[in-house]
Amino acid sequence: MQQIKRILIVGGGTAGWMTAALLGKLFQGLYEITLIESEEIGTIGVGEATIPAIKKYNELLEIDENDFVRRTQGSFKLGIEFVDWTRLGDAYFHSFGVIGQDLGWLRCHQYWLKMRPQGRAADFSAYSINSAAARANKFLRADPKMAESPIGHIAHAFQFDAGLYARFLRSYAEARGVIRREGKVADVTLRSADGFVESVTMADGETIAADLFIDCSGFRGLIIEQAMQTGYESWTHWLPCDRAIAVPCARTEPFTPYTRATARTAGWQWRIPLQHRTGNGHVYSSAHISDEEAEAQLLSNLDGEQLAEPNRLRFTTGKRKRIWNRNCVAIGLASGFLEPLESTSIHLIQSSVIRLVRLLPDGGFDPATIAEFNRQTDFEYERIRDFIILHYKATERDDTPFWRQCRDMEVPDTLRRKIDLFAANGRVFREDDELFTEESWIQVFLGQGVIPRGYDPLVDIRPEAQVEEYLGNVQRVIAKCVAVMPSHAEFVAKTCAA
Repeated sequence: MQQIKRILIVGGGTAGWMTAALLGKLFQGLYEITLIESEEIGTIGVGEATIPAIKKYNELLEIDENDFVRRTQGSFKLGIEFVDWTRLGDAYFHSFGVIGQDLGWLRCHQYWLKMRPQGRAADFSAYSINSAAARANKFLRADPKMAESPIGHIAHAFQFDAGLYARFLRSYAEARGVIRREGKVADVTLRSADGFVESVTMADGETIAADLFIDCSGFRGLIIEQAMQTGYESWTHWLPCDRAIAVPCARTEPFTPYTRATARTAGWQWRIPLQHRTGNGHVYSSAHISDEEAEAQLLSNLDGEQLAEPNRLRFTTGKRKRIWNRNCVAIGLASGFLEPLESTSIHLIQSSVIRLVRLLPDGGFDPATIAEFNRQTDFEYERIRDFIILHYKATERDDTPFWRQCRDMEVPDTLRRKIDLFAANGRVFREDDELFTEESWIQVFLGQGVIPRGYDPLVDIRPEAQVEEYLGNVQRVIAKCVAVMPSHAEFVAKTCAA
């Protein structure tokens, strides 16, 4: 069996250095790993919010969490607050982790669905330790010794400076043998016999050959698209936003342990609090609002002093037709783009690298291996796509042409089935290893106004008084836990201040 010997990563930034760091750590010098990047080519650097899966990546790298947060000017994230999505003036939380406590066979929300119309249940966020803590701007890591308490089930992710994160991972990767080559790629050579990538030629004339090429060159797709012409599957008919503007502002109080996504007239605005500043951006549809108006809308809604000139981006939502093509794997923006509404960009980098490690090819590049990688990746992209579409489709807003178009559009059959099932009696099932849990779907369905017509019939096994007492107990226990938690600002100052 012929083994690969050389791996070449084209492009730095978050995607390139996340790839390099993990491969450098796991392969322990077995392969020669080189990363090419140019100081002249800027990185996007707007993906600053994550989901709890990133803790798995940090564990694989054996990174100390406090040191990681300190060096990236980071903060902690309990979930996302969605403002004005269902209707103007409305807000809800999509929080990480569990909701309440199962009672018998059924999840907490099934009992809530029965008691809510009678006015005998609180706001749904009261039954999630993450949501309740986020509303109070409190934070604490889960304590594994308190498995019987909600404090044992707090789930968190991070918000951080993407530029500092790439720098942090670069030093980590180089310490584990990854070679960085400064410069621009001027040309890509494909083998005439089979179309495999043979080498890249640098602007200074040097030719660099490899066995496996990883394209982390961003939207350009330098190898996967420009050289290999793999093709792209556009999803703009479901997700019409195609522009983004990003700008930092001064940090303001309170120091929130969550990301905020506020719906605007033709898109939405993000707010991500870091230790040294707040990240902001406006994702919008250029067919419904001009660039100038979109920028004005963003800048007029900053909650602190503007710190830099806006960074403007254009994108097409979708993915490559084959994310692994011959001996080239695209990772990060080179593989596709899903708007950062649910903070999945960094997760898609992480999952692609881990999937590549699990399906690492030998020198023969067996087509079955490549096909399985693409099957798993396509499934992950499509299910995340559906989850994001749900936020636009399930809305009562009709105040602008953009929201009327989103409300009235047809959606993928995979999403339609989920909506119809939940609308019947609140049931949702996680398929295979799709990213978002049932708790995530439940919170977004309810938050976006998809209130089931009924509830699971087995709820009626319990007397109403018992159900009311159960819900009240969940709410009271969570409130007591939140009361003793430190504020997010206090926790960061004590454990990981930059």
